[in-house]
Amino acid sequence: MNKLAHYLQEHLRGEVIVSDSVRQRYARDASIFEQMPSLVAYPMDESDIRKAARFAWQLAERGRIISITTRGGGSDFSGGAIGQGIMLVTPVHMNKILEFDSKSGFVVVEPGINYAKLQQMLHTHGRFLPAYPASLEYSTIGGAVANNSSGELSVKYGDTKNFVNSLRIVLANGEVIDTGRLSKRELSKKMGLSSFEGELYRNLDTLIEENHDLITKFEPTWTKNVCGYDIFSVKKKDGSFDLTPLIVGSQGTLAIVSEVTMTSADYNPETTVIAAYLHDFGNIEKIIQQVLKIKPSAFEVVDKYSLEQVVKTSPNFLKGSLPSRMPELILLIEFDDPTKQQTKNVKKTLKILEGLQIDYRVETEESERQNLWKLRHSVGSIHLHNDSQTAPLPIVDDGVVAIDKLEQYFTGVYQILEKYNLKIAVWGHIGQGNLHMQPLLDIGQLGDRQKVFRLMREYHDLVLSLGGSISGEYNDGRLRGPYIKQQFGDEIYELFMKVKAVFDPYFILNPKVKIDVTGDDVLPLLRSEYSLDQHIPRS
Repeated sequence: MNKLAHYLQEHLRGEVIVSDSVRQRYARDASIFEQMPSLVAYPMDESDIRKAARFAWQLAERGRIISITTRGGGSDFSGGAIGQGIMLVTPVHMNKILEFDSKSGFVVVEPGINYAKLQQMLHTHGRFLPAYPASLEYSTIGGAVANNSSGELSVKYGDTKNFVNSLRIVLANGEVIDTGRLSKRELSKKMGLSSFEGELYRNLDTLIEENHDLITKFEPTWTKNVCGYDIFSVKKKDGSFDLTPLIVGSQGTLAIVSEVTMTSADYNPETTVIAAYLHDFGNIEKIIQQVLKIKPSAFEVVDKYSLEQVVKTSPNFLKGSLPSRMPELILLIEFDDPTKQQTKNVKKTLKILEGLQIDYRVETEESERQNLWKLRHSVGSIHLHNDSQTAPLPIVDDGVVAIDKLEQYFTGVYQILEKYNLKIAVWGHIGQGNLHMQPLLDIGQLGDRQKVFRLMREYHDLVLSLGGSISGEYNDGRLRGPYIKQQFGDEIYELFMKVKAVFDPYFILNPKVKIDVTGDDVLPLLRSEYSLDQHIPRS
């Protein structure tokens, strides 16, 4: 057994494992990459995380860098949940609900708690977390915080950061601090500390003040974005200061989350779902712009090819869900308002659809609503029935564009696919201009491996040419990290690098993820085959 593992076994309460079989299990997440960790540890508590971080810091001070990657369910499509050093896996032990206030809706949890388990508990109290990803059955709250995840209800409720009140985090040197919005006076006290925490606040505040004009100029205006670090939300005009927006969405590259305090929302299971059937793209932007004014809770899309593939592989699965004539696109629009308002909003939406001569179906009964939602949720199962060596790869699946650019976006995507003679399923959160698509390729074949990076480059060029963001909800990781500079430009990218250095001067925490990663870094990590036997993809 290596000395590193031996030391950690002596000092951590949780298990430390170096067997090839366990390390191989955590060498992959849901991305196209793989990287074998040196060891896997199941931290029992925050103290174990702190000890591991402190040990890695002390080694770094002596010139030996051992990285730390923290992992939840491993459903990350971007390659952010793999690493070559210490792998801290939180769901084994750090999976508890610590506090819940049914009146305020506040809940305090450990990062490894299963998202669906927490959601089920909240439902019994008439509450829920609206920013859930489709992977909630097997993903964790810690992973959702790391990626700033969102999903089908994000058009109304926004992403995970909207529901994170505060965090307890372990810094790169092993110090433990609490985050939250600080007043100007409280910030001053923090900056006076002689600890690493004090140094962090001083350096970060200086960085923000020195780059105030740059930060203001480049503040994101996309409907959703998890690209880069959210330096833009840290310091407000009143001088208040909060590290939380930086940590949420940072993929474990700035600190390790050991506890999450979240606020939940009122849950109304009595919704109305409308399926709108479009036979061309002519009115798509007009429909979306008009319906968005009514504030739907969900606004999703599935294209014809997606549905044809589901019908081909599971002929009976969508019985009762599809219209007699297969449309080019199906829009799913849901309202979860209180009954009276919901009825009004549905009537307004139907008036819009009728005015544009769009066929539709409306359902309020739960079983029929679920039949309509099958149209959207079934797309993620396509990969389970693929009978060739190809697999749907999550490589060009998270762009966001403005609604008035959607028609250009669809046209551009289909042109790229035609160029490479590829067909692709398109689905996603069309109310926010965030679409997912996964081309069928065999990364065991040299030609297809080369296509992966060409497709990514051309796709990101398209998204950015339309003024969009390359990362809507799946985050950057190793997959999109090399393109962050192209989205934000040299100055903001350099600012992101400085933020990383303030938190993690030795680049111990999940290095080569989001920041300081190039195509040359990730090319050797490309898998020789791709399947999701252990990870059903989120959508």
